[in-house]
Amino acid sequence: MPNDPLSRTFAALADPTRRAILSRLASGEATVTELAAPFRMSLPAVSKHLKVLERAGLITRAQEAQWRPRRLEAAPLKDVSDWVETYRRLWEERLDRLDAYIRELQAEPRGPQEAAAPKLARKRRGSPE
Repeated sequence: MPNDPLSRTFAALADPTRRAILSRLASGEATVTELAAPFRMSLPAVSKHLKVLERAGLITRAQEAQWRPRRLEAAPLKDVSDWVETYRRLWEERLDRLDAYIRELQAEPRGPQEAAAPKLARKRRGSPE
């Protein structure tokens, strides 16, 4: 698996349990026990998910006495957002060009044969005119 930060972030986000954990942490820090509560899995299994999120830089672990809450770190999510934004703009530009082309085609005058084509198609299907 690639070891660059963006790849680690995408790999961490690929799992629905890890995404749910991040959603919970978006509302504030939480302990492992609190994070594990909604899932039907053992604490060690939740801890493995937390380690993946930590390696991706998506969460950090604090230490307050014997309490070790996890916190959401937004910087890697910003990197993902920036990367996706590049492609969103690209696809918007392409779709805008396609839309303009379709409008151009629809605005062209149609000759008698082209105007008759939909009628012929309906007749072949047995639809009324």
